[in-house]
Amino acid sequence: MKRIAVALGVIVSTVIALAGCTNSDASPSGQASPGQASSGELRQVRVAALPITETAALWGGIKAGIFEKHGLKVEVLPAQGGAQAIPALINGDIDFAIGQPFGPFRADLQDLGVVMIGNYASSYAEGDDINAVVASAKSGIRRPADLAGHKVSVNSLGAAGDVTIMAAVEKDGGDPSKVEFVEVAFPDVPAQLEAGNIDAAWVPEPFVTQLRDRGDTFIVAPYQAVVPGLTTLTTIMTKARMDSDSDLVANFSAAMKETLQWAQDPAGEKDVRQAIKDNLKLPEAVADSVKLPIFSWELDRASQEKLAELAVKYGVLTKLPDFDRLIQQQ
Repeated sequence: MKRIAVALGVIVSTVIALAGCTNSDASPSGQASPGQASSGELRQVRVAALPITETAALWGGIKAGIFEKHGLKVEVLPAQGGAQAIPALINGDIDFAIGQPFGPFRADLQDLGVVMIGNYASSYAEGDDINAVVASAKSGIRRPADLAGHKVSVNSLGAAGDVTIMAAVEKDGGDPSKVEFVEVAFPDVPAQLEAGNIDAAWVPEPFVTQLRDRGDTFIVAPYQAVVPGLTTLTTIMTKARMDSDSDLVANFSAAMKETLQWAQDPAGEKDVRQAIKDNLKLPEAVADSVKLPIFSWELDRASQEKLAELAVKYGVLTKLPDFDRLIQQQ
């Protein structure tokens, strides 16, 4: 088992290339005035987000004009995970980020001034979930305990994926310390599994569906196995920006809340799935069938605390974050 210790210098010095924007050619938001100008000009806002199906709510909300209604023109930039977006937030290169909770967890432990201002997506407490561990059919892996002694990929080491996988392995009677975790970007997983470079992978949709359809083996939905209904993605920014730019925070939070309510409503599902097709270029049948998460703006603090407790247990975090400081629901 790889135990991850991220030092302050590593986070601050990390260089993140946020390129290939998906929605506009916006200039950095520091060059625009708060809110909507009297001329009707929209404020430019840059948001880092993972290029996965969950981001379809954001893409769809932008296309539906929800953010423009709140005076914002949003540029979405791809990021591999929440932790990789932290340096860009601190440097002011982006305004907000949507990602897994471990980026802000570690940032809080190092007092970097990052806060969670809202939820974004959550997993399901029962039924089919939105991410899972899928094993190569030739690996012989059939249950969580079998992952011990095998190479398992996650998109970011020392985050919710490997933490919940370790908990699921232990719950099934296996030895979590014998799972070998490696970092593989989600789009690279199918080829890596096929080549035998990894034995199993933790992936979100649409990759769960794609891998199962080609004959790979579903092993476990680790979130559901250990923290049912766990938050998968949160919305973060810096505390300094939150305190100094109240107009931006209020407008963006209102737009996000409305967007996520719209995306969760059955009436918005068609547009959300169209956003998947437009931005991820997936086959229509896949985009129409993948499991969407539960979209909501209200953070579930209890699930975040449980996740952090598991991370401390498995040596991924040295201690619990200060959740009173970290969670600043807007």
